[in-house]
Amino acid sequence: MSPYSILSFIAALFCLGLAIFALARDRKALVQWIFSAGMIVLAQEAMLVSIGFNASLPTEVMYWQRIRLITLAFIPGVWLLFSLTYARVNYKEIISKWRWVVLLTFIIPLTLVTFFWKSFFIGEPVIGLSSISLIRLGWSGYVFHIGFLVGAVLILMNLERTLKASVGHMRWQVKYMALGIGSIFGIRIYTSSQTILFHSLNTFLLVISTGVLIIASALILRSLIRTRSLNLDFYLSHSFLYNSLTVLIVGIYLLAVGVLAELISYLGGDVFYTKAFFVFLALLGLSIILLSDRLRHKIRRFVAVHTKRPQYDYRKEWMKFTEKTSTITVVKDLCMTVSRMVSDVLEVLSVTVWLHDEPNSRLRLAGSTVFSETGGGHRIPEEAEKKLLQEMRNQEFPVDLDDPEISWAHDLKRLMPDALPEARIRYCVPLSAGGNLLGVMTLGEKVEYKPFSFEEMDLLKTIANQTAGSFLNLKLSEDLRKAKEMEAYQTMSAFIMHDLKNLSSTLSLTVQNLPIQFANPDFRDDALRVMHQGVSKINSMCSHLSMLSQKIELKKVETDLNKLICASFSCLNGSCKVSLIQDLQPVPPLTIDPDQVQKVLTNLLLNANESIGDRGEIRLATEQKDGWIMVSVSDNGCGISKEFMERSLFRPFKTTKKQGMGIGLFQSKMIVEAHQGRIEVESEEGRGTTFRVFLPLAGK
Repeated sequence: MSPYSILSFIAALFCLGLAIFALARDRKALVQWIFSAGMIVLAQEAMLVSIGFNASLPTEVMYWQRIRLITLAFIPGVWLLFSLTYARVNYKEIISKWRWVVLLTFIIPLTLVTFFWKSFFIGEPVIGLSSISLIRLGWSGYVFHIGFLVGAVLILMNLERTLKASVGHMRWQVKYMALGIGSIFGIRIYTSSQTILFHSLNTFLLVISTGVLIIASALILRSLIRTRSLNLDFYLSHSFLYNSLTVLIVGIYLLAVGVLAELISYLGGDVFYTKAFFVFLALLGLSIILLSDRLRHKIRRFVAVHTKRPQYDYRKEWMKFTEKTSTITVVKDLCMTVSRMVSDVLEVLSVTVWLHDEPNSRLRLAGSTVFSETGGGHRIPEEAEKKLLQEMRNQEFPVDLDDPEISWAHDLKRLMPDALPEARIRYCVPLSAGGNLLGVMTLGEKVEYKPFSFEEMDLLKTIANQTAGSFLNLKLSEDLRKAKEMEAYQTMSAFIMHDLKNLSSTLSLTVQNLPIQFANPDFRDDALRVMHQGVSKINSMCSHLSMLSQKIELKKVETDLNKLICASFSCLNGSCKVSLIQDLQPVPPLTIDPDQVQKVLTNLLLNANESIGDRGEIRLATEQKDGWIMVSVSDNGCGISKEFMERSLFRPFKTTKKQGMGIGLFQSKMIVEAHQGRIEVESEEGRGTTFRVFLPLAGK
């Protein structure tokens, strides 16, 4: 048995061992089964490589190569599935989006190696020393390796995306898994590009792949030891942009290979490939070092000490904090942003923000670099929570639970010896504002396992105070929103009760007189009319009130605005005695929702009609002005008072009409603003009113 065969056999055993080890730790998670399947396929390929190196006849070499290539055809699809499910809580949504790509990574390689095998290689293999073979590629073999190269790039892109999205303790868990699998497919990009470049399969390239497979297995094993399960859930939005360095690096590499192709032809094959293998090891070691949190911490401290400047630039950190949190309006997003920022600035892997749930007097997980964003199942024991909340109310500065001078810290540790071991809680920081404890921030050990300095404690207190202030502002905004909703509800209730009371009184009198006057035909006609009007009034109230709860959904199409206005104008023809005047200037078509805009026009026309007498006049005009299309509806009616315009116009349940509800103008304003437009109004009591609707031209 040749040394190359032994090396491949060892790689196969390593991969098979990792598959068994992963399943033994967790058999429930889908990602665990996909990982084990991927390692089994790699093990099978390595075993076939080992057997192939023992083949001496060309027919045997070709036979084992075909079996190996059939196995190889499954590798891109299986590992692409793994890269889409690893450490992703929304993996089902992501797989659904990628389903056609995944299917193609299975179908295309299997089709080429199964149905087009006769075109896979050209001629017989050339067998050299140590069972190294050189086989010329046919067209299907060439396409096969191009497809494998593309699949490897997609896998690396997804792994890079996972690594970039992870922070703190999550990155500590996924780093070596990403490096291990990245090594496997990084070297496959190299071997595939060499095969494509020279249109030949050199089996010595398989030796390089199996050697890297052993090193990658060691990295993956370290990642598996760090985590009990590969089911590490953190959310990656499917709208997240890749901004991937993988494509850039692969592109630069392939260009470099093309430029150096002539130089390679002058070098000995074995010598060049051996050098390439050691260059790969050097790059892998450099990647591990650069991803080390401890190294980054040492570099930062070295710069701080030897340049004699403060460890932290407070102005810079304050600007960074303000920039990241000033536009956040959701408490959960604020908690996640703060925990990630503190983890990055203070070099702490484990940072968790717990909010005080006042009704239940419990702590609720709101943001963390340790736990998934759902936070399901992660709680501090109730007794420990009570103790922590009690002590944090009396604290102004961060507390080190390892400080022997803090007597209650020992009692707190005793109450939670086995709770949340992943959090590694050492520091507790109160989040207080307005005299109330809003929550607690817990931190683990620093990367260097050193206690916080005074400067770091001061920075942490500053961040905690600013965070608590942001929490309080969001809480007050939410309380204000609820108060406004309650005020609107009370106003609406009073309005409805008033109308219902009037209707009830009218119907009550009718019902009381009905037995006495039932024989009178005129009374019966009046009674039916009163009941019909009452039902119509109730239906009208329900119809108008339902508009307040509906979300406006626009169905925009290209529309001739002047034709739409004429259709709306016709609704008044024959139903009023006023004079209707149109002044419609030529305007370009608009992309609008014609049904919604017609509601606006109808509301304005009906309001104008109700505000004027028999000799009144309504003028409707259109014109194009400064990138806007303006529609004006003018009347010479009673007008609107200045006070009502300033305080009540466009507000629901505020109206100057006796029979109105104040819903029409409120709805009209919402529709126009949904079109990115605006409504302006001019009015003078006794002289009339003009409403102007501005709609933007396309592209504005």
